[in-house]
Amino acid sequence: MNKKSIKESTPMYIGVVLTLLVILVGSIMISVTLGSAKISVSEVYKVLGYKLLGIKAYSEYASGPIHDVVWVIRFPRVVLAIAIGMGLTISGVVMQAIVKNPLADPYILGISSGASLGATFAIMLGFGAVLGGNFVGVMAFIGALLVSFGVLLLANIKGSATSSKLILAGMALSAVCSSFSNFIIYIANDKTGMQSVTYWLLGSLAGAKWETNIIILPVVIIACLFFWSRYRVLNLMLLGDDVSITLGTDLHKPRHIYLIITSIMIGLSVYCAGVIGFVGLIIPHAVRMIFGTDHKKLIPISALVGSIFMIFADALSRIIIPNSEMPIGILISMVGAPVFIYLMVKKSYGFGGVE
Repeated sequence: MNKKSIKESTPMYIGVVLTLLVILVGSIMISVTLGSAKISVSEVYKVLGYKLLGIKAYSEYASGPIHDVVWVIRFPRVVLAIAIGMGLTISGVVMQAIVKNPLADPYILGISSGASLGATFAIMLGFGAVLGGNFVGVMAFIGALLVSFGVLLLANIKGSATSSKLILAGMALSAVCSSFSNFIIYIANDKTGMQSVTYWLLGSLAGAKWETNIIILPVVIIACLFFWSRYRVLNLMLLGDDVSITLGTDLHKPRHIYLIITSIMIGLSVYCAGVIGFVGLIIPHAVRMIFGTDHKKLIPISALVGSIFMIFADALSRIIIPNSEMPIGILISMVGAPVFIYLMVKKSYGFGGVE
C-alpha cells in the first residue's frame, strides 16, 4: 500500500471506529431496557444515572426492586457481554493468525473442549469443590489452560511448533477431552448432573456478577491492547515461518506467548459464561471481508463488532421466548454453524475473503 492510499484509508478507518463506538453505547442503552420485568425506559436510565453519574435527584433509585433488576441483573449482563464478545473475537483473530487458518477458533485448537472437560469433572465428580462456590468455573478455566499447554507441548515434539502441527495437536486433544467428558457422563449416571453439564455447555450470561466482571473486563481489554501493539508480528504470521525468518523474525516464541494469552481469555470467558462457540469465527471473518487482513485495523474493529454482536445476541436470547431464556450458545450456533459450512465449501475463499 502506497503512502497516498494509506492517507486516504486512515480517515475512513477512524470514522468506522468512532461509528462503532457510538453503536456500542447505543447497544448498551437499548439492551439494558430489555427483559421480562416491565420497567420503563426512564426508570432504567434513572438507576444508571444515579449509580454511574451520582445524580442525587435520582437517589430514590439507590435501592429497591427496580434498582436490583437494572443494576444487579441487567447491567452486569451487558458488561459481561462486552467482555465475552471482545475476548472471544480477539482470541479468534489471534488463533487464525497463529495457525494461518481462517477457520480456526477456540474449538479447533481444543481449548473449549478442555474447559468443558474441567466443568464436567467438577459437576459430575465434584472435583475442585474445595475451591469455593465458583469451583465449576475455576475447573473449566484450569481445563482450558492445561489443554493450551498440552497443544504447545505436542506441537513442539520433534521440532519447533508450526501452524499445521498446532492444528493437529488441537484436534487430537479436542477429541481426547470430548471422549473423557462423555465417559465421565456415562459412568456417573447422574441425570441432574447431566442437565447441569448440558446447560454449562450451551452457555449463558445469566450468572453475570460484578465480582467476576471486574476481573474479566480489565484482563480482556489489556490483552486486546497488547495484541493491537503486536499487529506487525500477527501480520508476519500470515506470511508463514519461512518468510518471517527471511525477514529476521522468529515466530516460535511469540506464537507460544499469544496462545497462552488467548487461552487465559477463553478460560475466563468459560468461567463466567460457559462454552459459547463460533463468535471467534463469525466476527473476524466478516470484518476481514470488509476491511482486509491488516491486524492494526482488524483488532480494534473486531473487538467493537464482537462486543456489539454479543450484546444483541444476549438481548435476543432473553426475549425470543416469552417468560423464558434461550441459552445464548444455541442462538449463536444457529448462525455460526451455517457460516462455518459456507466458509468450508466456498472454493474461492482466501485468508480475508479474497481470491
